[in-house]
Amino acid sequence: MPSVIGYHDVKDQKHWLASPKREEFFGPLGVTNIRTFIDPQNPTRVAVSMDVADMDALMAAMQTPQGAEAMEYDGVVAETLVILVEA
Repeated sequence: MPSVIGYHDVKDQKHWLASPKREEFFGPLGVTNIRTFIDPQNPTRVAVSMDVADMDALMAAMQTPQGAEAMEYDGVVAETLVILVEA
């Protein structure tokens, strides 16, 4: 099970941190060990680390309307999203 880091900008860091959407969206995909990170020098830059059971399922889910809705709800600036996968 690879570990994945996704980092991106957000509109409101406090809202993003408090959001239940990560668990709601990623949980059913078998994603576990979800941890959040913030950039102390830039309040709009955040990251999430997680263990992903099925990368293909995760990437497909991110392209669905539900994935877009979850990102919108969390205030994610979608065009800034970068995903890194453990090598």
